[in-house]
Amino acid sequence: MAGKESSLWKMCLVLTVISIAAAAGLAAVYEVTKKPIEESQNRKRAEAINKVLPGFAGTTETVKVMPPTGKDSVTLNMAYADGQLFGAAVETYTDKGFGGAFTLMVGFDSEGKILGTEVLSASETPGLGDKINADKSDFSKQFAGKNPAEFQLKVKKDGGDVDAITAATISSRAYCDAVDRAYQSFMKAKEESHE
Repeated sequence: MAGKESSLWKMCLVLTVISIAAAAGLAAVYEVTKKPIEESQNRKRAEAINKVLPGFAGTTETVKVMPPTGKDSVTLNMAYADGQLFGAAVETYTDKGFGGAFTLMVGFDSEGKILGTEVLSASETPGLGDKINADKSDFSKQFAGKNPAEFQLKVKKDGGDVDAITAATISSRAYCDAVDRAYQSFMKAKEESHE
């Protein structure tokens, strides 16, 4: 009986040592990769801002706004040129995607007209929903130049003005949801700045 107890304690001790070593290894990998991942994400954000605000040369001010729809705040990069509002690059999201949540960067001019959109992260179905990416289809181009005050950010099947991606209506609806959330947040930020 004493031999079995001794053997059990040895196994527990070995498992504890292995667990501690594994945890230490994971912590070390996290520390080593944390900064490069953060730098990569910041670089991707900066590139997206440049894409959705073409021709912008000025300064940005980051503001967080709780949108009228949604559970989390939206990040607005308010863009100023010569002291005047140029527009904003809004980092927005949706949780309605077929593959789960995804994030977009949406650029607006000072009046609220969409200048461009860029997918930051998404895991939509390859060959279908991933056509929300500009390098996979022209779907996102239909938003440029449109003012959501006049352009219904819903797919045509739902009474809106957006041509959905064939066989990817859920992804198309989610994209519209994210763009609308960005627009509502930008309008809210503009309104609050005039108070």
